[in-house]
Amino acid sequence: MSALNLALHFVRREVSNRYLGSFSGGLWALLQPLIQLAVYSVVFMYVFRAPAPDGAGAYGYVPFLVMGLWPWNAFAESLGRATTVIQDNAALIGKVALPREVLVFATVAATFLVQTIGFCGIVVALRLFGVPVDFLGLPLALAGFAQLAVLALGFAMLFAALQVFVRDLAAALPQLLMLWMFASPVFYARASLPARYRSWLDWNPYAHYPEFFRAVLLGGEQVGPQAQVASLLVALLVLAAGVFVFRRLGPHFEDFL
Repeated sequence: MSALNLALHFVRREVSNRYLGSFSGGLWALLQPLIQLAVYSVVFMYVFRAPAPDGAGAYGYVPFLVMGLWPWNAFAESLGRATTVIQDNAALIGKVALPREVLVFATVAATFLVQTIGFCGIVVALRLFGVPVDFLGLPLALAGFAQLAVLALGFAMLFAALQVFVRDLAAALPQLLMLWMFASPVFYARASLPARYRSWLDWNPYAHYPEFFRAVLLGGEQVGPQAQVASLLVALLVLAAGVFVFRRLGPHFEDFL
C-alpha cells in the first residue's frame, strides 16, 4: 500500500471512529456546530449583550466570534488528538512497519475535515439569518483552513514526538492552548488592545487567521499581502521543524512506548 493510500485509509478510520455508534452518523459534524452557534447567539446577544468590536458593527459580535473561534477549534482539537496518537497506537507501531507520520497526518486531516464541514454549515446559517457573509470569499476561506491545517500539522508532529518522552505534555496542553487562545484575537479585535501591544500579535502564529477569515467572509479590515505571505512561510517553517524533530526522535519511539 502506497503512503498516500495508507494516509487516506487512516483518515477514513479516524473519521468513522468518531461517529461509530452515533445515531446521526456523520450528520453530527454539521449539527453540532449549528447547536453551538445557537448557544453562543443566545449567550452573547441576550445574556452578556456583548457589543460589537470596532469595525464589526455591520454584522455584530457573534459572527465576529465565529470567524475566530471555529478555526481555533479545528486547530486546538487537532493538536489535542494528535499529541497522544503515537502513544495511543503503541501496539500497532510495535506490530506493523508503517511511517509514523501517517498517524499524525490522519488525525490532523480528519479533524480539519470534520471542522471544515461544520464551519461551512455555520457560514450558510449566518447568511440565512441575515448576516452579510460574502460567499465569494468562501474559496479563500477554505484555502486559509488548508494553510491552518499545515500549521497545525507542524505543531502536531512536534508535540506527538515530544509526548513519547515527556508524558506531562498531554496533561499541560489544554492549559497551554487556553492561554494561546486568549493571546489570539478570537474574542477581541486587534484594535481593542492598547496600541503598544498590538504588534505583539504578529509573533503569534495563529493571530493571522481570525483576521483573515473576518476579512474575506465579513468584509472586515483587509489583511495585507505581506501578512499573508508571512503567515504561509511561518506555517511551512513550523511544518518543516515539526517533521525534522519527529524524524530525529522517531527511531527511539519504541524504546519509550
